[in-house]
Amino acid sequence: MGKLTVLALRAVLAVLLAGSVFVQAVMVPLLAMDFDDADAALASVRTPVIVIVVLGVVTAQVVLVCVWRLVTMVRRGTVFSLGAFRYVHVVIGAFVATAFLVFALAVVLAPGEAVAPGVVLLLGGVVVAILGVALVVLVLRMLLAQAVARDIEAARMRAELAEVI
Repeated sequence: MGKLTVLALRAVLAVLLAGSVFVQAVMVPLLAMDFDDADAALASVRTPVIVIVVLGVVTAQVVLVCVWRLVTMVRRGTVFSLGAFRYVHVVIGAFVATAFLVFALAVVLAPGEAVAPGVVLLLGGVVVAILGVALVVLVLRMLLAQAVARDIEAARMRAELAEVI
């Protein structure tokens, strides 16, 4: 991976991380104030919705930090090592946690007439999409496992060859 690519990806990750901090610091309090002005049906779900949003932003931040670490490993040439699996596992777990959070949001918003049933159905679709992303990352993890196994095997064969020579 070239230096320019790594720099561009790190810039994108930094902007996304700053944006997520902005959401936590500014947008979530504004959302809480909007719930104060809402009708009684929405006011009853204020706390669960705000907690779900904050936890969702935290899961996004976890993914961003793990991707940053993986990019660092790529730049150093150490991504094909067992240490990379820790970050990949955390990313998969964060996506699964996000899917559960979106499902919990759908469950919280489902009862009553405050939110249209179509919105709850859309949230169900988002859950499926997020789980699909988690599955794609799982497949990529399997590819990483194969690459690491081949790298270890190549190192072993080089060592054997060095002994013979």
